[in-house]
Amino acid sequence: MKRILLCLALALPAPVFAAGSDDPVVTKPKETKTSKECKGVKVWDEDKNRCVRPKQSSLTPQELGQAVRELAYAGRFEDAQGVLRALPDQTSDLALTYWGFTTRKLGDVNAGLVFYGDAINRNPDNILARSYLGQVHVEAGRMMAARTQLNEIVARGGAGTWAETSLRRAIATGQTYNY
Repeated sequence: MKRILLCLALALPAPVFAAGSDDPVVTKPKETKTSKECKGVKVWDEDKNRCVRPKQSSLTPQELGQAVRELAYAGRFEDAQGVLRALPDQTSDLALTYWGFTTRKLGDVNAGLVFYGDAINRNPDNILARSYLGQVHVEAGRMMAARTQLNEIVARGGAGTWAETSLRRAIATGQTYNY
């Protein structure tokens, strides 16, 4: 019975993310003018009230990271990489995580794995990188390795987050996510 309930919970489209949270590992990214109005490698700059190149924007590194995730979610992986290039710290675990994700989604899974490994080595508690790494394992049919990452996510305080939920669903369904 528990197994049936788990399968139903994973299959239902009802929200499983923390309501009202802005934490990128809890919810999917919010759609903003960056993905709705800006074309190419540009981000919406509220101060300038227009789309601008990332290095010409007034966005903080955290806001640039959110723009990267938003563009990746929209399937604009090359544009996301253009925004990534504007991050001042290319060795941050955030930058490494998204370099891994976008590189993988653009078809170079092996390079993506290197970036994920670097992100996790830099910050072993990076549950988003662990979720994406687990999803690579799901795509390759390595379910034990995916479950290992899922267990690490939970052990590192990620139970109930988007990182845990998305990997758990990927393991259950075999379908991975674009953000």
